[in-house]
Amino acid sequence: MTGPSSGLPTGLPRVVVAAPSTGQGKTTIATGLMAALRARGLEVSGHKVGPDYIDPGYHAVATGRPGRNLDPHQVGEERIPPLLLHGARGADVAVVEGVMGLHDGRLGTDGFASTAHVAALTRTPVVLVVDVSRMSRSVGALVAGMAAYDPAVEVAGVVLNRAGSPRNVAEVRRSVRLPVLGVVPRDDSLATPSRHLGLVPAGERDEAAELVARLGERVAQHVDLDAVLDVARSAPDLDAVPWDPAAEVRRVAAAGEEPVVAVAGGRAFTFAYAETEELLAAAGCRVVRFDPLTDRSLPDGTRALLLGGGFPEVHVRELARNTALLAQVRDAVRAGLPTVGECAGLLYLLDALDDTPMAGVIGTSAAMSERLTLRYPVARAVGDSLLARTGEEVRGHEFHRTALTRAARGWTPAWDVDGELIGVASPTLHASYLHVHWAGHPRLAQRFAEAAVAAVPVVAPPVEDALPEPAADTSERAEVDPLLHPLDHHGDRELGPGLLDLAVNVHPEPRPAWLEQALAEGVRDSTSYPDPAPARAAIAELHRRRPDEVLVTAGAAEAFELVARWKQWRHVVVVHPQFTEPHAALERAGHRVTVVQCRPEDGYRLDPAAVPEDADLVVLGNPTNPTGVLHPAADILRLRRPKRVVLVDEAFMDTVAGERESLARDRRRGLLVVRSLTKHWSLPGIRAGYVVGSERSIAGLEARQVPWSVSTPAISAAVACTGPSALAEAARRTARIAQWRAHLLAGLGARGVEVVGSETSFVLARVGEGAREALRERGIAVRRADTFPGLDGGWVRIAVRPPATTDLLLEALDAVSAPA
Repeated sequence: MTGPSSGLPTGLPRVVVAAPSTGQGKTTIATGLMAALRARGLEVSGHKVGPDYIDPGYHAVATGRPGRNLDPHQVGEERIPPLLLHGARGADVAVVEGVMGLHDGRLGTDGFASTAHVAALTRTPVVLVVDVSRMSRSVGALVAGMAAYDPAVEVAGVVLNRAGSPRNVAEVRRSVRLPVLGVVPRDDSLATPSRHLGLVPAGERDEAAELVARLGERVAQHVDLDAVLDVARSAPDLDAVPWDPAAEVRRVAAAGEEPVVAVAGGRAFTFAYAETEELLAAAGCRVVRFDPLTDRSLPDGTRALLLGGGFPEVHVRELARNTALLAQVRDAVRAGLPTVGECAGLLYLLDALDDTPMAGVIGTSAAMSERLTLRYPVARAVGDSLLARTGEEVRGHEFHRTALTRAARGWTPAWDVDGELIGVASPTLHASYLHVHWAGHPRLAQRFAEAAVAAVPVVAPPVEDALPEPAADTSERAEVDPLLHPLDHHGDRELGPGLLDLAVNVHPEPRPAWLEQALAEGVRDSTSYPDPAPARAAIAELHRRRPDEVLVTAGAAEAFELVARWKQWRHVVVVHPQFTEPHAALERAGHRVTVVQCRPEDGYRLDPAAVPEDADLVVLGNPTNPTGVLHPAADILRLRRPKRVVLVDEAFMDTVAGERESLARDRRRGLLVVRSLTKHWSLPGIRAGYVVGSERSIAGLEARQVPWSVSTPAISAAVACTGPSALAEAARRTARIAQWRAHLLAGLGARGVEVVGSETSFVLARVGEGAREALRERGIAVRRADTFPGLDGGWVRIAVRPPATTDLLLEALDAVSAPA
């Protein structure tokens, strides 16, 4: 399309904030200056020399306007003044933050794309920021050299940063032959935090606004703002016309028919040039932002997808937990949704990032590396694709510390960079590590918009988590199909109006009076924040451990989530059939799980030799839900290895006579034992549980626990359920459960029903395909077992109940199996 045209001279007060080198504090001063001028009531426009995305994020916070980049390498020299004027429309003053040292540009080009180059192109005076913490008179020589080096660059003043003693400042002042516009003392509390690629993006810092406000106050206190404004107003008029995205692209969609372009945002995707969205809007697209961390689906009607840059490696587990969005993106992109991925976007589309599953569109993975890739290349298109045509060149930049583990097979490479083929491309997909500023290459926006217009909108997925309203007539017992998310299925999903509950393993008898009293006291004491220390001490005494070897949790569920987020596990193994909640928690945390099946011919008992040697986390239940099998403690201990954690879910151990085979008192390294008070004490709504293990392991889990996650009533219940009255009552309940289980097993055996040898409060029985549904029609709910890996629809889990209740089940089974 057309380039910028000349026009009437345009006035814009403006100043470039530069430095002799990186690390002098120019970002701090420039951002603070923007905030201070805005606090004066001025409309301030913030700009950054070069390709960097992070500083403009802070500029946006300081000015309340989009941060803008001025990069001759990416957009061409001729577009720099028009882009400056475009970004500063309606502003009273523009502040341009430099890059690196004043004269440092693209290597081998004699300063091309340097701060000095941009200052000369825009005829903007420079304020030099100098760190004087380790210099005195040498500052004068340094400033004099900077000012005289390039006659096309006007250095109009100096800000002395990180100043120390008054005597040293006076010495520096006498040495500098330019106006000193400010003297800013050292203040480490205002340093912007670094990351492997530079600063932490403002979008990832919850306190960014507060930090920027403090920077503004600091600069206003120590810099002469009037003098800076005088420098800015001394800038001559620019003989240029503001850049206009509508002059760069052709509109491809009629009004009212704008195709939706979904643009990734949020904390994981913070890198974007504002002009990209402006070009797409000018071409007739409707840009809609979404957050891959939190949004469960793409925006309604999405016809194209733009996944920009950011730090996905920092948020990889949160991204992986959003499995619904990952699946939708995978299916949509594979089906031909026009998609662009730049750097972070490329990583999101891979099979995995740091062994954490991603969308799985591009069949390779990436991992963090020791080497930082930083280059400013000219890239040539390898073939025709969504964005480019064979042989076309673009100027971009790369800035990443991840690398692909191997080349992606089956794709045309996107770019040739100095003989290296990078990225992948097709008629509908373009993804690589290369960042490109589309204002310098508006044809990319044009082609992307045209592809969006021609694309079929993505159909929103069904709402998966919604439960139907209960039927008013108990004869109409609609059932949700839980196989949409089998690992998340729970026994309470089997319940419904009028159904007899043999699906949930909560003890059916009333809670003891002493427990009711403890719960009431917990509610009464809930006027202050919870303190788990008493529960920690009581549980430690019960299992003969130290309090620092106990962590009280909001049920076993929280314990599983903490373990999943504790470490970046390399190889996770879950022994199945097994309670699916730990497996689901691990997948939500982004871990790939290897399943080791206990074999039916072995009675579903653990075979330690079946667990891979390289597993660093092994999870199993004891007794196991849903089989009720009690594994010998000696077999579990055979799983121990150096640098391996064995997590034993003993949620139902309190229903086993004498709690034999428990490892809760075993203090050997590498063992974690999770317990729950939910089932045996009828407390599913209270959420009380705990983990026991080594002091170091417990400290690691506690560091990831949300403050006050365990309520005061739960703490009170935990203390009560570990006391002498509880131990006596638990023994009585366990004995009754054994009697009830014997009655159930006898009844099932008499009917020829295959059962697994359970030693807890439920029984796994093979009643045959369709029997569960038939029992439901007769008013009895049992737990389907085909959501447990390794079991099919013929199995059900039956909660142990008093004989009179069990007899109702047996009668229903007789009716179900009777010939028609």
